[in-house]
Amino acid sequence: MNFRWKGPVLCVVGLMGLGSLVYGRTQAAQPVRPQMAEEAFKDIRILKGIPVDEFMDVMGMFSASLGYCCTDCHVKEAVGNIAAFAVQTPKIQTARRMITMVNTINTGSFGGAKRVSCFTCHHGSDTPEVAPDLRLQYGAPPDPDPNAMGIATSAVSPQPLFDKYIQAIGGAQRLANFTSFVAAGTYTGYETGAGPVKLEIYGKAPNQRTTIIKMPDEDSVRVYDGTNGWIAGPERTTPLTTLAGPNLFGARIEAVTSFPTRIQQEFTRWRSGSAVIGDQEFSVAQGIKAGQLPVNFYFDKSTGLLKRVMRWNHMSIGPVPTETDYEDYRDVSGIKMPFRTIITWTDGKSTVDLKEVRPNVPIEAARFAKPAPAQPRR
Repeated sequence: MNFRWKGPVLCVVGLMGLGSLVYGRTQAAQPVRPQMAEEAFKDIRILKGIPVDEFMDVMGMFSASLGYCCTDCHVKEAVGNIAAFAVQTPKIQTARRMITMVNTINTGSFGGAKRVSCFTCHHGSDTPEVAPDLRLQYGAPPDPDPNAMGIATSAVSPQPLFDKYIQAIGGAQRLANFTSFVAAGTYTGYETGAGPVKLEIYGKAPNQRTTIIKMPDEDSVRVYDGTNGWIAGPERTTPLTTLAGPNLFGARIEAVTSFPTRIQQEFTRWRSGSAVIGDQEFSVAQGIKAGQLPVNFYFDKSTGLLKRVMRWNHMSIGPVPTETDYEDYRDVSGIKMPFRTIITWTDGKSTVDLKEVRPNVPIEAARFAKPAPAQPRR
């Protein structure tokens, strides 16, 4: 949802040369219809018919797969001049051909399933290797990826993990009486120039959440009202982005995780597994819901605390990961809450450090209303 300034973030504005900005209005119908990429950006030829938020995730996938930033594909004038993203370059043309190639492979060989993506061949390099690496064949095998989607293979119920977690953070009775919170702290990300700015979070059970980042010129606001979600801020490529599909589901999971007794109800099936992150062992509960890719919940085996949530957005060009790490649990009126949250994804990395959390305070409904569009960048 947010991006670094350098690296794969402003790259997202139009990496691979697929568009430049045209501002338009989102519709207010319920459920809210998201703005399509071709309605928001100029010269969209391949990635038509997908919402703006998915389009941005696709750009993040390209950036992560090739190790590229904006001006690796676009003219240098595009930085600070959105209109310049429409200037054609040879790499923009190559990108369009590559998307067509990948789509043809998936359609012809895998029945349309997204089995091949940019990352399949590139692995962070703009030039795929074609010769085998003997170090992989004869060297020590690499450690298993703790964030792998297939890490949870057991049908054993993860109920004991959630029971231990609920008990570790205060117990079911206290959590049943935990209905809202207001938090204040700092946010650090690409759009802040790597320095912290003030932040406010409003949460209301069972699944509403608003985050306000106090940028110097204008607030950046992210809202999930229990059904719909939006992002509006000066760092965005559109004044108001309506979340759709996987990103809307991700906003819901973020909101529900603040009131954890409801996490299990969000999924229809569960699997279990284990992972090692660094030198620490974790138990993994994987939630499965129709129409969405799995979500992994990582619990510290010793304390029972939730330390990571790993989810993937199912995009038109393959899965895009988002990793959320929870640290520095502190007592808030008998309930342990993480005071540091680190979110890492293909479009950037951000850190939230809370200074104060006030539980069970009244929050007016307007806090979870659709935000006003940000002032357009020029």
